[in-house]
Amino acid sequence: MSRLPVVFYGHGSPMVALEKSDTTAAWKGIADRIGRPKAILCISAHWQTRGTAVTAMAQPRTIHDFGAFPQALFDMQYPAPGDPELAFRVRELLDPMPVGLDANWGLDHGTWTVLCHAYPEADIPVVQLGMDVAKTPQQHWEVGQALRPLRDEGVLIMGTGNIVHNLPAMDWDHPDADPYPWADQFNTAMLDAVVEDRPQAVIDYETLGDAARLSVPTPDHFWPLLYVLGARHPGEAAELHPNFIHHKSLGMTSILIGAE
Repeated sequence: MSRLPVVFYGHGSPMVALEKSDTTAAWKGIADRIGRPKAILCISAHWQTRGTAVTAMAQPRTIHDFGAFPQALFDMQYPAPGDPELAFRVRELLDPMPVGLDANWGLDHGTWTVLCHAYPEADIPVVQLGMDVAKTPQQHWEVGQALRPLRDEGVLIMGTGNIVHNLPAMDWDHPDADPYPWADQFNTAMLDAVVEDRPQAVIDYETLGDAARLSVPTPDHFWPLLYVLGARHPGEAAELHPNFIHHKSLGMTSILIGAE
């Protein structure tokens, strides 16, 4: 396809990197439908920056940015190359916004735990875009909008996070239990807005009050969705798969937009 889709992956726990499940199979299925992009620009929940930044090294490191997990997870590597030319192109598209060219970050677990299933060969260049913590939801969406031309240049724009992400409220003993009512209310409202192509309702998610406050206690895992929706062209269809809430308060929905 001449114009690549955009995709949001609900990435969940880092342990997903070691799993083979219906979810990881769905991630691979999404990638197979997209095909092989020239490069990937990933907006991960786990890279928040002061000012906008983009990784610009030729060989980004695999970052193990988590705590008490099995050694096998720390042993995993995702040795995809970087793409300094893409980093410069991102800076060009976002001009006059200052964009730092980062040589230190690499690929955090929000990126590589998904890509190790979606594109396991690790041979497609990957660049990460840092999310400026000073920006409003509207401004995050506008950055995604400015990046739209990349879709016509062979670059896959990919966000990873979780629409509902309340770790303290998770019910670890009942992973498949029905979600909390507030989580279900918020998730349904956001997904209805995505499917109906009403981005302003997602940008203004805080207007949902307690349901939003409980579902998005911190915005880091929600913001990547705004970049993906910003990169969407009006009228493009959105597909939800997989689509469920794990442990009552961890949304695992992935969204593919603009696929044929």
